[in-house]
Amino acid sequence: MTLRNPLLSRRGWLGLASVFGLAALSGCSASGALNALVPSDSYTLRTDLAYGPQARQRLDVYLPLGRRAPGPVVVFFYGGSWTTGERETYRFVGEALASRGIAVVVADYRLSPQVKYPVFLQDSAQALRWTFENLDALGADPRQVFVMGHSAGAYNAAMLALDPRWLTGAGLKPAQLAGWIGLAGPYDFLPIGNRDVQVAFEWPGTPADSQPLVHASKNSPPALLLAARGDTTVNPVRNSEALARRLKTVGVPVELQVYDRVSHVTLVAALASPLRGLAPVLDDIARFIAQARA
Repeated sequence: MTLRNPLLSRRGWLGLASVFGLAALSGCSASGALNALVPSDSYTLRTDLAYGPQARQRLDVYLPLGRRAPGPVVVFFYGGSWTTGERETYRFVGEALASRGIAVVVADYRLSPQVKYPVFLQDSAQALRWTFENLDALGADPRQVFVMGHSAGAYNAAMLALDPRWLTGAGLKPAQLAGWIGLAGPYDFLPIGNRDVQVAFEWPGTPADSQPLVHASKNSPPALLLAARGDTTVNPVRNSEALARRLKTVGVPVELQVYDRVSHVTLVAALASPLRGLAPVLDDIARFIAQARA
């Protein structure tokens, strides 16, 4: 059943955002609440597809309706400090992009403490390889493949795009990407203070080349970096703004958008139809993809 929502006032947008943020902080299924509010008639869903033999090497696919020619596909990685996350809770991301004619792959990956860096990058690269191997089934153009992530997932996407080691290990190369999109990504986070992240990266033995910022080069694919100005989880100045400057310095096309009315959490939540009034996240992503493939 499709749920159609009346237009919300500015107070309504902010109220929903507050509920989402509070739910996330209290451990409730805020994503589940958002998923119940987004349309279900803008995509075809294929679930629990394996890209590897491990239990968490699974993905879901959102195919836009009515697409008559091969078009773009985005492989999305969620956040959660590399310790939590489930692909099912990001249906609102799949629906958002599918509603703009973009196929979406939402991939799980193995998490800490069961695995450590760089296993989650290796999994992410394998999910991207699966995507390239299934472009025909996805109705996707090999020249229009993008990676995208939020928070820890933006780190995964950045490393696939910037550090050739991970895609080379999967038989691919960053030059095959039309571009990449990072939402509130940590791109320069040494030393590590967060205990969960310390475990995931085996701090203090974390190698310096684990940081996306050091891999920015003239060969990097085009980038769209989105951040919340008031983000208290991932500092936008040290991370998104610094990486944008580095990419510009080496001549890579990069666009930086820093929004005022969202937080670390509601930045990605603004993709959901009930919260799109908070920031033009979906519009900016769709425009970047359209320009990158033009």
